[in-house]
Amino acid sequence: MTNVVSFAYSPSPMKILVIGGTSFVGRGIALAAHERGHDVTVFNRGETPTDLPEAIHRLVGNRQSDLSALDNLSFDATIDAIAYQRRDVELLHAAMGARVGYYLQISSISAYQDPEFDQADESTPRLELGDVDPNANVTGATYGVLKAECERAAEELFGSKIGILRPTFVVGGHDKTFRFPYWVARIQKGGRVAFPGPRTKSLQWIDARDLGTFAVLLTEQRFAGAVHALGSSPALSFGETLDRIAAHVAPAGTTLVEVDPKHLEDSSWYAKFPLWTGTSSETALNMSNAKALSLGLTLRTLEESVDDTAAWFGTREWPGHWLSEADESALLDEA
Repeated sequence: MTNVVSFAYSPSPMKILVIGGTSFVGRGIALAAHERGHDVTVFNRGETPTDLPEAIHRLVGNRQSDLSALDNLSFDATIDAIAYQRRDVELLHAAMGARVGYYLQISSISAYQDPEFDQADESTPRLELGDVDPNANVTGATYGVLKAECERAAEELFGSKIGILRPTFVVGGHDKTFRFPYWVARIQKGGRVAFPGPRTKSLQWIDARDLGTFAVLLTEQRFAGAVHALGSSPALSFGETLDRIAAHVAPAGTTLVEVDPKHLEDSSWYAKFPLWTGTSSETALNMSNAKALSLGLTLRTLEESVDDTAAWFGTREWPGHWLSEADESALLDEA
């Protein structure tokens, strides 16, 4: 269900810098800021094709090795969509300091320790760095710890008046992770569709466009603190989510077939079945979005995200890491 919130705040146009800005989450932020009348600049490596309007300024560099394009530039606000290691934040601060203006970091609910209960709020403790190198390679095992450390670095360097935005899974078109697109494309093909159990596992997501708009709203308010960015709360189950996708795009005769996770013990299945969280915490994907709603978060329906994803994915080739027909047939035989 779309949540509609009246939001009367109408700020003067701002000069906003988006670190990232051409793909998926960053794209959603840049477009939202532009659509709300702000003067938008994106900074990235310039390697990703983009459909951003010509009015959005483009600066090319590398946040870990060449920030010279930002020399002598000042902004009212900076939205950092691609901070993954502590040095990302440290180098940006060293290059710009107070010239970033208000600072909003896109973090993740993965920065939390496993909540003790469903519908946990933003007071949930963060992960501690422990013996992990703060600039370690980003992997499934280090991602959450490193995002938590990026938050701490921002608080230490940019001060207490910064914002931290913690989304869950992000969905919609232009998704280079190809997580949500797998389920839309596979269910569109029809037939017997294998999916990993248990179907009751919680799942939360947010459309990249809703995330982008919310990030800009927080920036306009100069929100200080941390807030979740996630959709349906309480969460739908994984099975319910797939049922709704099927009801919207599946051809007649499509059947969703649950696969016992005992057949999926190899870690490679996580790539073949994207969005599946295996044996990870139930509560981490059933958190509260009450604070976000009070701050102006609005949400598209799942069906709107499905339509956007289907239109974007179109007739692309089946990615090699997705589940092949042969592997799916073998799983279905076992199921």
